[in-house]
Amino acid sequence: MLRVKFGPQNNKNNSWSPARPLQNNRAGGEPEQAGRRRVEAVMAELDKMVGLEPVKNLIKELRAFVEIQQRRRGEGLAASSTVMHMIFKGNPGTGKSTVARLMGRLFKELGVLTQGQLIEVERADLVGEYIGHTAHKAREQLKKAIGGILFIDEAYSLARGGEKDFGREAIDVLVKGMEDYRDNLILILAGYREEMEYFLEINPGLRSRFPIQLEFPDYTVPELLAIARVMLAERQYVLAPEAAAELEKILRREVLLGHRYNGNARMVRNIIERAIRRQALRLVNKKRNLSRRELMYIEKEDLLRPDLPAGVKDEGSELPGGPSVCYNNTR
Repeated sequence: MLRVKFGPQNNKNNSWSPARPLQNNRAGGEPEQAGRRRVEAVMAELDKMVGLEPVKNLIKELRAFVEIQQRRRGEGLAASSTVMHMIFKGNPGTGKSTVARLMGRLFKELGVLTQGQLIEVERADLVGEYIGHTAHKAREQLKKAIGGILFIDEAYSLARGGEKDFGREAIDVLVKGMEDYRDNLILILAGYREEMEYFLEINPGLRSRFPIQLEFPDYTVPELLAIARVMLAERQYVLAPEAAAELEKILRREVLLGHRYNGNARMVRNIIERAIRRQALRLVNKKRNLSRRELMYIEKEDLLRPDLPAGVKDEGSELPGGPSVCYNNTR
């Protein structure tokens, strides 16, 4: 179950306090309707994403909060501010970076951020190899992200290596950057749920600095199948009925018996891309003209593993059907 947590506010035992004022309208007098259309376009993209209903609801809350505070300010009322630094917890392929990218675009259109770009980094982009190198690298990434979102994947890796590891220096630089650029920067730390929980435990001062924490659950089999249909539709392909049944069988096997970190939507993408290649191989040697339907449809045989050459032993899954390759591309 995906959970949304908001950090404490106005707690006497905690120094955390809201610190993000709303940016002024940067449209230079641009008609309000044009801005609204762009906001609605981002929200429509969000709604098209499979699953993630609690995440979608949170983003709608944040949008409503920003818009109401702008209206209050327009009426001469006190406008509240909030901290929007976040922690995303979940396995690879659960939509974390996609959601972050949409948030950047949305907050730009709402006037919370000036640019809305998403800068994705990992430990190697922040941690140097000698004294002083880490601070420089981390500051450079912060500067790139000003006006948008700095998304740090596998953020827990910054705390590995002990007290003398340069990762802790990167954390200190990031914390200072959060304060220096708090009016025009959102920092998102992302990673596996268990590792992120441990990361927060050994860095207790960070938890209160990230008032919004989201858990991205693994997709269910029906959701993975829906994602596959979306991916195929974007490429103008269609699953034949028997192929859909075979794909569901493959997904159930991967979810129930596969690796714990099965890749989620990334796994689906790998399966779909391989099926498209196999469909092309199946069609390319046909001597006649191909129909539109043939060019569009993915058949069951495009998903089945190929026959092995004589004398070659199958060491893959003993379950019938499905691929003999690993679709998980996670680290």
